[in-house]
Amino acid sequence: MTITTLGQFIIEKQQDFPFAKGELSRLLRDIGIASKIISREVNKAGLTQILGEYGSVNVQGEDVKKLDIIGNETFIWALSKGGEVCAMASEENDDIILLDGEYSKHGKYVICIDPLDGSSNIDVNVSIGTIFSIYRRVTEPGTLATHEDVLQAGNKLVAAGYIVYGTSTMLVYSTGKGVNGFTLDPSIGEFCLSHPDIQTPKDGKVYSINEGNAAEFPTGINNYLNWVKETDKATSRPYSARYIGSMVADFHRNLLKGGVFIYPPTTKSPNGKLRLMFECIPMSFIAEQAGGISTTGTHRVLDVEPTEVHQRVPVIMGSANMVNKVLEFMK
Repeated sequence: MTITTLGQFIIEKQQDFPFAKGELSRLLRDIGIASKIISREVNKAGLTQILGEYGSVNVQGEDVKKLDIIGNETFIWALSKGGEVCAMASEENDDIILLDGEYSKHGKYVICIDPLDGSSNIDVNVSIGTIFSIYRRVTEPGTLATHEDVLQAGNKLVAAGYIVYGTSTMLVYSTGKGVNGFTLDPSIGEFCLSHPDIQTPKDGKVYSINEGNAAEFPTGINNYLNWVKETDKATSRPYSARYIGSMVADFHRNLLKGGVFIYPPTTKSPNGKLRLMFECIPMSFIAEQAGGISTTGTHRVLDVEPTEVHQRVPVIMGSANMVNKVLEFMK
C-alpha cells in the first residue's frame, strides 16, 4: 500500500508556487502540527477537565470554552515559531495579532483563523473544527504588519482550509489548484492523503439551515424551505434537513455528499451572523475549488471587500445547482 503524507504532498506541490521558496510549504506544515496538538486535546478533553466554560466572553459575545483558549494559544504559538507569518487575526481576539519576532516580521504571509469552530458542541462530543485562510502580505517585509495586510478580499487568497475533529481528524485544504483531504493516522502521527481531488456533486438532497430562526428569514428563503419539503419524485424531494451547528461539520458533509448550507440574513442580524474573514471566505474558497458556489445572496463571497476584522455576511454555499435554486427563490 502506498501512503502519501501531508508533508510529502506539500513538497510535491511546491513547484506550483516557485515564488514561495518553501515558506508556504512550511506554513502549511505548521498548521498541520498545531492541528495535531488540538486533535489530541479534543480527544482527551473529557478526561482532563478542559471542557466547559472558561469564564469569559469573546469579542462575538459568546461564552469562551477552555478548549477555545487552548486552540487559540496553540495556533499563535505554532505560527509565531514558524516565522512565515507576520500577522494573524483570530476569531477569539478583538484585533489583529502582530508577530514581531526576528523572523516573523519578515514573514511573507498573514493568516485568519477560527481556532475552534462549533465550540457550543464541545461539551456534547459533536464534531468541531478549525478554519484558516492565508494571504500574502501587502506591506514591506521587515516592517510591522497593518490591517491592510489582513483585510483582503477572498479573491486574493493564497490558500485556505479546515480541520474536522470528529470520528477521525481530517485536514482539507486548497492552494487554488483543487481540493485535497488528509486523514490523521494516530498510529504514525501523520496526515495521510485520503480524499484526493475532491469534487463536490452538482446536486444533492441535503439542506443545512437553522430552521428555528425561520420566523426571521427573508420570504425567499422560507419559500425555498417550503419547496424542499414538497414531494416530487422528479426532483427527489422532499430533501433531508441536516444541521449540526458546527459549520465545519455541516460544510464537510455537504462537500463530499452534495448539499447546500444556508445562513441567511435575519431581522435580528440583517448583515448575517457568520464572520467573513474567519468562516465565509475560507469555506467559499474550498467550495469553489471543488466545483461549488458560494454567495451572500447578492454577491460572490470571495469578491466582498472586507472593512473590519469581525465583519459578518449572509452565506449560501454548496452544490452549484442547489445554490442556484435558492437564488431563484430569493429573486
